[in-house]
Amino acid sequence: MRLGIRLLFGFFLVTGLAAFFVLRVFMTEVKPSVREVMEDMMVDTANILAELASDDLAGGNMAVGRFAQQVRGYARRPIDVKIWGLDKQSLDFRVYVTDIKGTVMFDSENVATGQDYSRWRDVARTLRGEYGARATREVQQDDRSSVMYVAAPVLHDGRTIGVLTVAKPMSTIQAFIDRAERKILLSGLLLLALSLAIGVAVTLWVVWSIRKLRHYANAVGQGGKPAVPQIPGELGELAMAVDAMRLKLEGHEYIEGYVRALTHELKSPLAAIRGAGELLQDELPENARREFSGQVLAQTSRLQALVDRMLELTKLEQRHAQVRREPLLWTDVIKSFGMATQSGRAQHAIEIIVDAGPAGVHAEPGLLGLALNNLLENARSFAPAGSVITIEAGDGLVAVQDRGPGVADYALPRLGERFFSTVRPDGQTKGSGLGLAIVRQIMLLHGGRMVVRNTHPGLRVELHF
Repeated sequence: MRLGIRLLFGFFLVTGLAAFFVLRVFMTEVKPSVREVMEDMMVDTANILAELASDDLAGGNMAVGRFAQQVRGYARRPIDVKIWGLDKQSLDFRVYVTDIKGTVMFDSENVATGQDYSRWRDVARTLRGEYGARATREVQQDDRSSVMYVAAPVLHDGRTIGVLTVAKPMSTIQAFIDRAERKILLSGLLLLALSLAIGVAVTLWVVWSIRKLRHYANAVGQGGKPAVPQIPGELGELAMAVDAMRLKLEGHEYIEGYVRALTHELKSPLAAIRGAGELLQDELPENARREFSGQVLAQTSRLQALVDRMLELTKLEQRHAQVRREPLLWTDVIKSFGMATQSGRAQHAIEIIVDAGPAGVHAEPGLLGLALNNLLENARSFAPAGSVITIEAGDGLVAVQDRGPGVADYALPRLGERFFSTVRPDGQTKGSGLGLAIVRQIMLLHGGRMVVRNTHPGLRVELHF
């Protein structure tokens, strides 16, 4: 399972469980809370009515007294009101009064008059001086049919003479309970949806940040030098730490690789110099002495060229500043460059043909000249005497074509590696392998590429800026 899906699943699971338990608590608390509020109001109502019924009950005219008439008048009152959007079209209180023995003396619904209610919880507890209340279901196993009864003592001259009970069906407030539960449920679902959206956003951000780190690590693993991804927070700090580690490892590997390669390249000229030096210690004819002295000078020049190119390549590979691009015309670049290499062309009797129109390139002049110099030097090394080297230039492109033997197909992908070189046409000398490495590094700095292919005859090297 992918990281993003795991993060999203975990976030949704935690949020879903939390929302489920919170909603469950709210849903289970709505009905009891409404009942508690209703019971509180009924306690006040019962005590007020008990005070009003006191005189009629003490006078023995409870069923026909003023209190009974007013309660019956209350039950007949028409009503049509809206309470927070819900219609109320009936008055739902039922009132009955019992005497000190628990016998019903008055019932607003005329269904229990004369009956013995002394055993009902509301009456019995009130007569004992306790708080009397009960809830009775009219239909078993149906909580919606429940009726709540709250009683208050009827007092006269400080003593209890009876009990007044107020009853109210729970069904009359069920609409309020249902609406509250719906609102809580919809709010909970909305909260869950918003939490899910936030979870998706957070997951996408985390996955996006991690993917940037992964692409950066892959680019580093392939030998590139990508910019450090700009990521806020701890992931950004991790990216900086990885980059610092990369620089340290690159520096270590860079030095180690250069020492190995340079040691290998220095063996041959140093061995030749040492051999010639040992022979020069003996008595030699003048012509032999000149030959061995020439070998020492030639190998010294080879070492000097190797060191110079190593320094150039090292500067390029360790360069961190941006390339200073300028708009350049190929005609100007190749003309000035051609004048600087005239002497080399004359020595090799090689003709250089330039095919450059009005096109140009955006590049750093010094680096562009260095790249062209190394390309032509490489072409002259492999071009037969009296042959032609062609320079073709177009928009953002320059190509150098020689008429030499080319290189083996297996070697093409390796051209541009440090110290990788092929034997020159004379079969005896071999280059340092740094010329094309310098060219490739310059193209990397410009964000371009070097393309090499055999043309039979010859080798064609293209620089795409």
